[in-house]
Amino acid sequence: MSNSPILIRPRLTDHHGIYKSQSDLDFAIQFFDEDIPLYVDPFLLWKSPSQQDQALHTVITNSFNYLNYLLKKGRSEQALSILINLSECPEVGLGVSKSRNGVRIGQAQAQKILDLFTDIPEYSQFGFTHFEIIQLYISGIAKDRISDIACNYLKSFLIDYTIEQCELSNIPMEGVILDSIYNYKNNTLDTNQKVYLPVNPTTKEPLIFTPKRWLRFNPWISFEDYFQTYCPRDEIFNPNEPEDRVKVLNFNRENYGVIEGYVEYKVRSSEDCKNDPLFSQIPVLSAKRKLTELLKLNTGKGDNADMKYEEISADLLASLFYPHLDFAQTQSRTESGRHIRDLIFYNNRGIDFLDEIFTDYGNRQLVVEMKNVHHIERDHINQLNRYLQNGIGNFGIFLTRNPLPKAMYSNTIDLWASQRKCIIAITDEDLKLMVSVYESKQRTPIDVLKKKYIEFRRNCPS
Repeated sequence: MSNSPILIRPRLTDHHGIYKSQSDLDFAIQFFDEDIPLYVDPFLLWKSPSQQDQALHTVITNSFNYLNYLLKKGRSEQALSILINLSECPEVGLGVSKSRNGVRIGQAQAQKILDLFTDIPEYSQFGFTHFEIIQLYISGIAKDRISDIACNYLKSFLIDYTIEQCELSNIPMEGVILDSIYNYKNNTLDTNQKVYLPVNPTTKEPLIFTPKRWLRFNPWISFEDYFQTYCPRDEIFNPNEPEDRVKVLNFNRENYGVIEGYVEYKVRSSEDCKNDPLFSQIPVLSAKRKLTELLKLNTGKGDNADMKYEEISADLLASLFYPHLDFAQTQSRTESGRHIRDLIFYNNRGIDFLDEIFTDYGNRQLVVEMKNVHHIERDHINQLNRYLQNGIGNFGIFLTRNPLPKAMYSNTIDLWASQRKCIIAITDEDLKLMVSVYESKQRTPIDVLKKKYIEFRRNCPS
């Protein structure tokens, strides 16, 4: 068993040996090197049955409207400074950045946002009820900015929430200094605040958790939704004229009633506003269709059959193994001039079989090597064996079309006897059984993998 297993696309929980799946946790598990492609949607807090969430939405709204108060008091520089500082929140790790490093908005863009309070009388008098509609007026303001501003307004709450979740799951924390935390009581930014939070082990940057129930891929109120479902295009564009976004934004600033009507429309349909899960299993019907499509593929690379096999397999297994194995990613590697595609799963050790794989073989992750070949050959086994030697653990899986030939199966038995390496194969027939089990819901598809493992161990020397 490797003493220092290599983790592919490591998550906070995996790094600290917290063996809980994403479905078991209230917060979105953060990655160290990239963002989670979801965003905090303030509308979810507004429509939440939780009084706490509703109160937090009031915090966001009142805090944003406080900028209008500052403008009326002639303190525009203070309003600009606050808004710019609130426009980026890297600690929460939400968005599509591959480096987790974003940039704040500039002074010119911040000024355009503040100008809404003076240019549109209704906002000057009454303020915003859903501040995310600034997307409908200002170019360059989208879901990432809305999410970051909301998180910064709620940072004090999110820090307490993160500490609570860390204590529940025994996630280590360290003392860190945060540049600023919004103080709702004083409507100011408290700078250089020392708090205890989990950190990125490489950069030591602090991490702040967000509840899964607040997250969506696209905010309920957004420019894209407005443009597709409500925008009066005939009033904005001449026939055959290009549909320019800037022209829409200008129209919106001059037609407050249209935007107010859109918000009322979104409020009326708010029952349809749900949080987006970080992973959704495909429906049974889709699984059966994908299986049928896979079974029709020829072996080999002709007509891109190997690529189609890998694509279908990834979709299938990610759903079939969930929630016992969280899908990490599809990984490409090259060995001896051959292009190899793997599926990587996080081993959450949620059932006895997966706990045994961790204990006996050291697998904090599982690798599934996809081979659209008629028969697995010795070279394939040697390739996977060498990969397992690199620290991912001593248990590996082939996803292939047919059972291993007798000589190749004997080879895997010898590997177990000499090196305690376990390599098993999932075949077309196994996938059929997995999809059947997935449909019946009497058992779980991962039981098929467990069955294959038990059969393998029975054939190993004692």
